[in-house]
Amino acid sequence: MAIKWIFFDVGSTLVDETEAYDHRARDMIEGTNLTFSEFNQVRHDFARMGLDGNFEAIRHFGLKKTPWHSEDEKLYPDAHDALTDLYKKGYRLGIIANQNSGLEKRLEAWGIRKFFRVIVSSAETGCVKPDRAIFELALKTAGCEAEESVMVGDRLDNDMLPAKEIGMKTVWIRTGLSKVQPLKLGKGICDIQIESLTELTEIFE
Repeated sequence: MAIKWIFFDVGSTLVDETEAYDHRARDMIEGTNLTFSEFNQVRHDFARMGLDGNFEAIRHFGLKKTPWHSEDEKLYPDAHDALTDLYKKGYRLGIIANQNSGLEKRLEAWGIRKFFRVIVSSAETGCVKPDRAIFELALKTAGCEAEESVMVGDRLDNDMLPAKEIGMKTVWIRTGLSKVQPLKLGKGICDIQIESLTELTEIFE
């Protein structure tokens, strides 16, 4: 069955959250004896095991999660061109993401809202990845079958696994902390592994 829809995660997929995560880390360790280097090492260690490195490091050190700095988020340099290419080729684009409220406004600010026909966000739906319900809702809204769609995301647990379970094709983009994860972790879960959004323009002709 031909691919008609390409769905994207947002954080660490379309948007670089590196500085936002680092900002939160510096806020959390302020006033403790923990250094940023120590925190960073532990979150990378957890990520290499296939876990959510940031969450596990926070739990490991018993830290309290501080507010997220959305102002630190930046669109990846190749995101706009990649989306433009896919859009012009006739693919229907959508978003399935765990995001705070106001996602559509942020997409507008980044100049990419116009590309997406369907936007399904946890803040608006009450469904949170990896719950399969948020993927099923996106497919229902799009009016497409799972076999006609692809999920592009950086998280094996949140993006790839649930998408694969419902029959979607999967593209693992190794950005953010997934850069340090062994390729073998994606075996059987990811149909394609890429390092940048630009590669999508070559895959989807």
